[in-house]
Amino acid sequence: MAAPARPIDGRIARSVRARAAIVEALLDLIEGGDLRPSAARVAERAGVSLRSVFQHFSDVESLFAAAADIQTERLLPLVKPLSVDGSLATRITAFVVQRTRVLEVISPARRAALLSEPFSREIQTRLRRFRADKAAAVRHLFASELAARPAAERRRLAAALVAAGSWSYWQALREHQGLSRAQAAQVVHHTLTALLEGRP
Repeated sequence: MAAPARPIDGRIARSVRARAAIVEALLDLIEGGDLRPSAARVAERAGVSLRSVFQHFSDVESLFAAAADIQTERLLPLVKPLSVDGSLATRITAFVVQRTRVLEVISPARRAALLSEPFSREIQTRLRRFRADKAAAVRHLFASELAARPAAERRRLAAALVAAGSWSYWQALREHQGLSRAQAAQVVHHTLTALLEGRP
């Protein structure tokens, strides 16, 4: 008969909870518009001491990494692979619905990440990977249309499609031009359709 599992040591359990609370506090502050929260504000929001923050995270990079992992977990249900078998119109619509939902969700974290990107290797690596993954997804979804174009045109079209589905494009529509979410989604849909169907 197997021995009963030993309960988790109370100190370990408290440490795990405190670490999670610190990461959640950082993300909550960012979601609330505090794009560069200080360690003191994170500690206050998490309900822990300032010393505790530095006990659990040896440096800012390790805190960024933990926050990025949680953010990725939150996004997974929103980024399931799209079918490549439908008509072009169906694929464009599915892409716009999914991508604009993701872009809206990540906007606060992306603004915060861009502020720290020049100074953080962790954030640079994470953003580079995210951008590469999203670009690959665009090229895969519209692979048949890209394959039908000459090589030079294919490269230009792929670059334009990736740009039209990017957070930077979305920010330009939502923030710089003041469009509503629905209006911005319509512009993205129109842009992709025009590019893929060769219309001005």
